[in-house]
Amino acid sequence: MILINILLVLLIFLILSDLYIKNSPKSKLNLLPINYKIKKRDGLNELIIDLKISNTSKSKETMVNNIKFELDFFKSKGNEFCQNLNYQEDIYIYDKNKLKNLNNYWPTTIIKSNSELFIKIIYKFSNYNFRKKIKYIWLKVYWENYGHFGISKKKDCLLINLDGQKQIPKEVFEIPLNNKYNAFAIKTDLLGCLDDPVNTVIKYCKGIVEKNDILTIGESPLAIMQNRYISPQNLEYSVFSKALCYFFHPTSSLATACGMQLLINRIGVTRITFALIVGFIFKLIGIKGIFYRLTGSESSLIDDISGTVTPYDKSIVMGPINADLFCKEVSKYLNIDVAVVDVNDLGGVKILASSNKTVNKILKRNLISNPAGNGDEKTPIVLIREKK
Repeated sequence: MILINILLVLLIFLILSDLYIKNSPKSKLNLLPINYKIKKRDGLNELIIDLKISNTSKSKETMVNNIKFELDFFKSKGNEFCQNLNYQEDIYIYDKNKLKNLNNYWPTTIIKSNSELFIKIIYKFSNYNFRKKIKYIWLKVYWENYGHFGISKKKDCLLINLDGQKQIPKEVFEIPLNNKYNAFAIKTDLLGCLDDPVNTVIKYCKGIVEKNDILTIGESPLAIMQNRYISPQNLEYSVFSKALCYFFHPTSSLATACGMQLLINRIGVTRITFALIVGFIFKLIGIKGIFYRLTGSESSLIDDISGTVTPYDKSIVMGPINADLFCKEVSKYLNIDVAVVDVNDLGGVKILASSNKTVNKILKRNLISNPAGNGDEKTPIVLIREKK
């Protein structure tokens, strides 16, 4: 009876904690990329980036009291050219549908509930050979939200591929798998949230795929293109995330307060605690993996910092959304079967979604060797092709 009372009190405490975490005041502002383009004007290279800040709150207005942008040429650190790179930054906002130059000073700006603020940043590079020396820019956005929740400091990052609008040569690597199938790994540029997932995959695969091929893409690259990554600085850590992360293997993405807090925000403390207890009981009798079954795919798809390629190794990457719809759209265009997979070098193969469930068994047998690689190969798309 005492044990039941203790468990009941614990359950009530956890439920109340979840309600507090879910309903505690917090900023509902989200910074989202729209597009970018490159122009050459008056002898200068211009990079134009369009962003928007969306307020998803139904009743609360929130202020952006400061915002700063930083260009990181992460592939060229120590490069003398980058040290001497000269550029001018101009920030604009749309005020009553008119473009307003802020003259390098960000005024405290109110964003009303269910509304958006549009921002345009124009960088003018004076170096004549800028495009030859620089391929990628990692745009860091440091901004502050102010409102009923107090003040919140955020950091968002997005990748600008300066060659993204060019025709690129396609590189394909053939990888023998067994007596019946070969794999063809397709090399891509670094992918980012400004790359449309469906159009990007079609662009790289068009002209390469053959009838009866099975196209696979890793879950992390797809999630990154869907803007499903977050800087750890944007999470508000609770005592629960710092305590619960101790119950996981050191290499797990849930073994840090960052990864655990992200899962808490998704499914709650109560469900995680329940899954841990049940998982521990089943582990005593030799059955593993119960925790991940009870917490759903979200828990196993979180990649904590250092778990992804540069420059996303400083971010927490979540699982992709609408994976079934993605598979159907690409499959319809290329007329082949498509799957989103989670594969590692330890032989683990998970099929998150596929346009045709009958290919799942074929993929599980042929992806064990992880032909896409688990490092910096930049081959997120793999075709499985039957030998002729």
